[in-house]
Amino acid sequence: MITVLVDHPIVLIFVVLSFGAAIGAVKVKGISLGPAGALFAGLALSAIDDRLAIPEIIGTLGLALFTYTIGLSSGPAFFSSLRSQLRTIVSVVAALTLGAVTTRALASALSFGQGVTAGLFAGALTNTPALAAAREALNGSTDPVVGYSVAYPIGVIGMILMGAFVLGLGSRHPNDDDRSVPADLSTVTFIIKPGLHISIREIAERFGGQVVFARLERDGTQIVPSADFVVQEGDLVSVTAPKVSLPDLHTLLGEHAPTQLSNDRTRLDMRRIVVSDRKLTGCRLGDLGLHERFGAVATRVRRGDVDLLAHDDFAVLPGDRLRIVAPRDRINEITKYLGDSERRLGEIDALGFMLGIALGLALGLISIPLFGSGHFALGNAGGPLIVGLIVGRLERTGPIVWQPPYGANLALRQFGTILFLGTVGSRSGAALIDALSSRQGGKLVAGAVIVVAATAVFTIVIGRILLRLGSARLAGTLAGLQTQPAVLAFVNEQTADDRVGTAYALVFPVAMLAKIVLAQVLALW
Repeated sequence: MITVLVDHPIVLIFVVLSFGAAIGAVKVKGISLGPAGALFAGLALSAIDDRLAIPEIIGTLGLALFTYTIGLSSGPAFFSSLRSQLRTIVSVVAALTLGAVTTRALASALSFGQGVTAGLFAGALTNTPALAAAREALNGSTDPVVGYSVAYPIGVIGMILMGAFVLGLGSRHPNDDDRSVPADLSTVTFIIKPGLHISIREIAERFGGQVVFARLERDGTQIVPSADFVVQEGDLVSVTAPKVSLPDLHTLLGEHAPTQLSNDRTRLDMRRIVVSDRKLTGCRLGDLGLHERFGAVATRVRRGDVDLLAHDDFAVLPGDRLRIVAPRDRINEITKYLGDSERRLGEIDALGFMLGIALGLALGLISIPLFGSGHFALGNAGGPLIVGLIVGRLERTGPIVWQPPYGANLALRQFGTILFLGTVGSRSGAALIDALSSRQGGKLVAGAVIVVAATAVFTIVIGRILLRLGSARLAGTLAGLQTQPAVLAFVNEQTADDRVGTAYALVFPVAMLAKIVLAQVLALW
């Protein structure tokens, strides 16, 4: 059997990946390794016979896919939050720098080589691209994988425990951010009070555009009102807005109606329609002309597992599901206009996707000389990440669509992750066995515990005292700093607060880039 796998690398690849998927699916107290199971599957097989090694180029391909898709999905949130959350970003970089300094100090005290030191840092902070960057800096050495493989499970478990501590801290000692309520949407029907004479546009402007008027009934007839429509006494209006805005809307508009206008579908109907037409990627909802074209309005956007308010400045992406209110006889036209094709959601713009990765890999080749004989390059991890962030923010350039559908992005990201982890594991099993059987193994375990603890405690103290982050934001920040989906999954299971995901998306790309740079510094010095 081993001879067959050695002679047929393509079979070996999928044996490793399937074995890794089985390991990753095993849950202990609700926690699983997920894609990281491929790393341990590769390590196990290569420990049996070091000839069971997946070709290196397969791992490079997986790494580029993973980091590029992360950049694409994080780009919009990253740039929009960059200025307002600058202190959080600086704090994350400071925490990771402290982790690197701690790792270097431990390496000096415990006599670790440069490769093992860089791998210890990458593993304790569970960052695969940082491992790749360290290996590139050391011309493909397997030493970083040894440190990474020993430290990785400690990094995952340690940060999950820290996340649980933070959530418990918020429940025991809540601060102002803990007490604040995240935006949650609601649809309410109001009866316009006497004496009110105001247009829909003016009402929306008073609430910063964060209200959508879906239906209006006057004299028993329902319509979708235009922005210039002026409401008057006795009108029934259906409004979708964040729940926190409802008291102010009540004061302005009038009393709640006893029934919802949406219960009557004789003339107007509601339907969720998927945006799958690539020509609409990146378009603002206000520019789609739904009311001008069809007498319709979008009230909510479902992206992934989250409902968002469909305001005019919202930029749509492939896979977004728009809740449309429109005349019954225009629904089919709107469906055709937006696409509503599940098949198209599994497709990507091949030109945009491949060109983006090519540009990222090219950027990663640029080498910057450092002091002495060293050099710095973003490599196959950092280059695609940076380009992904930029083009993810652009969303499209002329006919080129950069953003793939949401589901396609997730699938490619996971596939890239397991390709890379399976490859590096399959090339490092023998070295790991040698390390664990020596005195160095115990030292690496102790070192990983110290690095994780130092980084997490610093982040928690700064986040809670200086930045005044609530438990949800702080737990999301820890998961993003760790760039670890398992930590994010655990935190999300413990709380339904959307601010966890927002904080994760903000710090994830910064943390990933900082780790890539710091891992190379540790490998070279």
